[in-house]
Amino acid sequence: MAAASATKISWRLQEFEAHTSRVSCVSLGKSSGRLLASGGEDCRVNIWSVSKANCIMSLSGHKKPVECLHFNMSEELLATGSQSGAIRVWDLEAAKMLRTLTGHKANITSLGFHPFGDFLASSSTDTNIKLWDVRRKGHLYSYKGHTQAVRSLAFSPDGKWLASAGDDHTVKLWDLMQAKTISEFTAHGGAVNAIQFHPNEYLLASGSSDRSVKLWDLEKFSMVASLEGDASPVRCILFSPDGSCLFSGSTDFLRVYGWEPDCCLDSVAVGWGRVCDLAVCNEQLIGASHQLSSVASYVVDLKRVKTSASPALPGIVQSQQPSAEPKGGALRRSYERPATACRSQGVKCSSDADRRSPEVERRSPSEDEADEKVSSAEIHNAEDYKEIFQPKNAISRTPPKVLEPFPAPPEDELSSLFGRHVHNAPVIPDQQQASLLASSTPVQRVEPTVVTCAKHPPPSAAGQVFPALPLSEPLPPPPLLPPLPQTSGKPHPKIFPIARNEPIGLNVADFLPSSPDKRPAVLSDDEALSQIRKGHDTMCVMLSSRHKNLDTVRAVWAREGIKCALDAAVSINDLSIVVDVLNIVNMQPSLWKLDVCMTSLPQIDKLLQSKYESYIQCGCTSLKIIMKYFWPLISDTLRAAPSVGVDITREERHHKCRMCCKQLKNVNNVVKNKASQVGRHGCAFRELQLLMAPLDDAL
Repeated sequence: MAAASATKISWRLQEFEAHTSRVSCVSLGKSSGRLLASGGEDCRVNIWSVSKANCIMSLSGHKKPVECLHFNMSEELLATGSQSGAIRVWDLEAAKMLRTLTGHKANITSLGFHPFGDFLASSSTDTNIKLWDVRRKGHLYSYKGHTQAVRSLAFSPDGKWLASAGDDHTVKLWDLMQAKTISEFTAHGGAVNAIQFHPNEYLLASGSSDRSVKLWDLEKFSMVASLEGDASPVRCILFSPDGSCLFSGSTDFLRVYGWEPDCCLDSVAVGWGRVCDLAVCNEQLIGASHQLSSVASYVVDLKRVKTSASPALPGIVQSQQPSAEPKGGALRRSYERPATACRSQGVKCSSDADRRSPEVERRSPSEDEADEKVSSAEIHNAEDYKEIFQPKNAISRTPPKVLEPFPAPPEDELSSLFGRHVHNAPVIPDQQQASLLASSTPVQRVEPTVVTCAKHPPPSAAGQVFPALPLSEPLPPPPLLPPLPQTSGKPHPKIFPIARNEPIGLNVADFLPSSPDKRPAVLSDDEALSQIRKGHDTMCVMLSSRHKNLDTVRAVWAREGIKCALDAAVSINDLSIVVDVLNIVNMQPSLWKLDVCMTSLPQIDKLLQSKYESYIQCGCTSLKIIMKYFWPLISDTLRAAPSVGVDITREERHHKCRMCCKQLKNVNNVVKNKASQVGRHGCAFRELQLLMAPLDDAL
């Protein structure tokens, strides 16, 4: 058991600069879990080997930022979609572009290869879904029914159905052979971000921004389970290879769900931020995320995660073989996978499906040749390229290389002592949070909790109750850490990350009072409960006050609009309220006006200098929106020649622009000072510094 606790449950595998500009999407190869593709606003697609920071291959040819990526099952083909609605299919083995598919009128949001044939499904913000044959140009069929952007697509394991989900809160099931909708599920209360078919049974899972995961029976077309344990929107989901559980990825957390009965089997604090894709390989779960121009990959050791109703002990390898009967004893149908390719199934199209679509008919052969000329696949690492993409081209007398699991780094001493306790921490205002932070006790996971039913939604992150530390036996006091070496420069203040590793308000030292002989003493149950309750009343008063203030701001917003609501939030003199309002406004850039910029810029100045990562992140996002959408207006207005006569509207606009420019210069000084920091925060400020470079030449 000592050896089992010597390694971490989850860890960051690597983080690297992937593009010269912001990364917009990442995708993992599901078969191997060892291949990663990234797309960016630089209109390029880069291929990476997971755990290696060297780019294997770079694909160029898109004229607009790349928004979506997807590998096929064999990881030999890669489909990429851009903001223009164009799709390109790449042959990674031959290192060339196979096909350009045009037909969508807006951003590509999701792509999916058929499990058996040469078919590709695509979705877009234009609300349409198209089915393509990558061997020919032009789409075979267009599926219409969603009223808002479609966010996720998935083919059933037998290749007969296609599932789609979108911002209209619905999940639709399409019959490819009949070319019609089979069923529609509408129980979600928010945009549906991810869908996944069960690998064996007639089950479909969907994850939504309403922080729930729902499972649907595809025989009865009814909801089987509603799993509501996530504290943030569900970003991606993945069934385990044997279908015994469902992995749900949300901001910084991985949760493992079971159904029949519904329960949260386990929860792991990974710290991966806004995770974008998941894959399972060698009893390890790989997660990929991106922030600004960097990409990061994370590993979760599934041998130390509870994936079934029976308890999972650290170091004990769980069986990954499929169970003999479905979960909960429910007798569901299993998919009948065809023995031949998809062509024999006869995917139904319109009667003239073989003819080219109008979009392609307008494309001349010279245009196709031009596409091939501007598209290129540049190999940066020939050794890795041959090892990954061309093993079949050479005859080998030795067995194929077996992929080994990623080795886990050693766990630090404090984490090994307290590595199985709660990780969630509520968002607390600056003035309250500093006094409540306890001693640092890094942890890796959260104890399993029973998922509440849909009638009783789970409390928000700010209202969660933290379980007590186990008191069955005395624990040694935390070891004293050596003091950090002093640097010659001025030390940067400590920044508290969004995902903290200690329970707020619980100090482990409180449970280990020193006795006269310097030996730790064991507290009684009453004394321990008293320590846990300490500060509870103060916390309740603070949260009640915050709830009341947010209700006030919401009422002002409904009555007088966003500008007055932001003014009300500022007048409360609580940065946490301002952050709550800005986070909402940042999700809808159309809400921003010049008045809102003028009010928010002084608050952004404070947020960027905060010691809390969530505040810094909110300030960075708001500042980027202002620079992207309003700096051209501000600059042009201040540079414009004076108008003839009296123009009150112009004078007001000129005054607002002058005030915004002055405030932006103050913020720019803060950004320049922070850009010298190391790590991801320094990287974020350096990107802001480049974005705000035009301010140095401003009037």
